[in-house]
Amino acid sequence: MKDIFTIKNCKIVNEGDIFEGDVLVKEGRFLKIGSDIESQGETIDAAGLFLFPGVIDDQVHFREPGLIERGNIKTESLSAVAGGTTSFMDMPNVIPPTLDLDLWREKIRIGENNASANFSFYMGTSNSNIEEIKKIDPKEVCGIKIFMGASTGNLLVDDDNALNNLFKESPVIITTHCEDTPMIKSMEKEFLAKYGEKIPVDMHAEIRSRDACIKSTKKAIELAEKHGSNLHVLHLTTADEVSLFSNKSLDEKKITCEVCLPHLYFSREDYEKKGSLIKCNPSIKETSDRDALRKGLLDGNIDYVATDHAPHLLAGKSNNYLDCPSGMPSVQHTLIVMLELVRKGVYSLGDIPDYLSHKVAKRFKIKDRGFIREGYWADFVLVDLEYGEISDNSSYFCGWSPFTGDIFNSRVISTFVNGKHAYHDGKILESNLGKQLEFDR
Repeated sequence: MKDIFTIKNCKIVNEGDIFEGDVLVKEGRFLKIGSDIESQGETIDAAGLFLFPGVIDDQVHFREPGLIERGNIKTESLSAVAGGTTSFMDMPNVIPPTLDLDLWREKIRIGENNASANFSFYMGTSNSNIEEIKKIDPKEVCGIKIFMGASTGNLLVDDDNALNNLFKESPVIITTHCEDTPMIKSMEKEFLAKYGEKIPVDMHAEIRSRDACIKSTKKAIELAEKHGSNLHVLHLTTADEVSLFSNKSLDEKKITCEVCLPHLYFSREDYEKKGSLIKCNPSIKETSDRDALRKGLLDGNIDYVATDHAPHLLAGKSNNYLDCPSGMPSVQHTLIVMLELVRKGVYSLGDIPDYLSHKVAKRFKIKDRGFIREGYWADFVLVDLEYGEISDNSSYFCGWSPFTGDIFNSRVISTFVNGKHAYHDGKILESNLGKQLEFDR
């Protein structure tokens, strides 16, 4: 597609409004947004389709470097684009873990060469890398990740002095995985004694318990309040945690949180059908928790939605409970799952950009993205909301999906990244279009 083109006759969903209009894109950015725009360059008639800002996912695990048998920045960003996600922020629990700026810069290099969506990478934290954290340039690094619950290698931060230093000194947003490791280990021993190696997978909700989540989340909030930190708590899973967060407007908050797609969509009842495919950390819990999370997003206590996309080999997912890895692919499903919840009356269509794009861009202060605005980068998606019932048709590199067998009624028709037509009707048209995210800080 040339440097200038026009989208005509679509319904634009943006900033709480839905209106029929056109967009004119020039040199990768929105030049005009309105009605009856005179066509320039190639013209796409999008009658019957809805235009949304591209989804921004602030929590993915694209597995590179070191775990590329499960996926990599190239394969997972292609899945993202196929689902309407145009920007992602990738986590540091790779091999080696991203614990210094040289390793962070190496991931940037990989992104520049391979990412089909826009990208940023978190710096990881340990009990001993505070000096590296102090060197971060806030205009470049999206945030730091603190594993306050179990993780791999030396990414678990369980020293109180180290935690205090990180909450006090971090120059960027602190994101936290909140689970109490000693409580989890104790429950593992209890259930191993009861069931042996054949622990039922739905017991994951008991082993990775609500109390372990609540205790750790409260600790993170207390540290943030003590030091005046900029804290964002990842993947809430319990009704109890929702009430710990304010429903003030995002601009008034320094302590925020998110919910991830699996916890918003699945509940403990789904273990019977999905089994270990939906085993993730923190665990999927009761239907009452799922419903409270849905309401928390609607009420504003929860700020927005991410995926925690984490592909694993299907063979590993067939192991006994304790040897079965936690995590699932989901980055291709964000928009269609949320639109299915709109169809079911959980959310309104006009709020979807808030949950998937606007608030993420605001929270991280992402420069010129996340909205359909003149002058902003043209990251957007065209969706058919009345495509008809279709079963899961994802194309994850790992070869499976937790949504297999589920029915959706909407379909992503086209995805545009930086004003380029990246995806259309099941096919990748152009890859490696991603740019490094910039931050207005």
